[in-house]
Amino acid sequence: MTSVSIIGAGGMARAIAGVAKNAGADLQVVSRDPTEARRVTTELGAGTPGTLGDPLTGEIVVLALPFSAATEVAGQQREALAGRIVVDITNPVNFATFDALVVPTDSSATAAIQEAAPEAKVVKAFSTTFAATLERGTLSGAPLAVLVAGDDDGARRAVIDLANAAGLRGVDAGNLKRARELEALGFLQMTLAASGGTTWDGGFALVGP
Repeated sequence: MTSVSIIGAGGMARAIAGVAKNAGADLQVVSRDPTEARRVTTELGAGTPGTLGDPLTGEIVVLALPFSAATEVAGQQREALAGRIVVDITNPVNFATFDALVVPTDSSATAAIQEAAPEAKVVKAFSTTFAATLERGTLSGAPLAVLVAGDDDGARRAVIDLANAAGLRGVDAGNLKRARELEALGFLQMTLAASGGTTWDGGFALVGP
């Protein structure tokens, strides 16, 4: 059975915890505020809550945090993350201008997290889905697509399998270099929702076999 640890307790953390629950995975949710972690597991009726710094139990560790916090935690927890699959969900948006990504044009948030935790198997996933859409699990009547990118083939496969087991559609998006395009796609989705071009429970549908 797959085991998943989620670091964070916000909307995306709760949505991804629901994915883990639906996939039948053993679930741990940790946060700087243990009360918030307990709230997530209580609402789901599944999982073990904890405090950031507690031993991680998951083979897959999801950094359900903003970019700067995810990079900081990856560095602080680098020994604990060594050898584990680490999922970066961030879109590194410049929230002061809401007009650009804050990482270099030839890099990505995922690459920065991989650098902070070099012995982890870092993948990008869940960055092109809103929390409300992820909780629903479908888009236009079809299973929601979860695009997964990273350099470790086994790590990508494990996250794809987790998504599929939860009734979603895991899609292999290629190596870690593709994280940049996924972040740009997530950013575009955010700007469309913010401008009213779409909604915060919508998204892009992947059509095809």
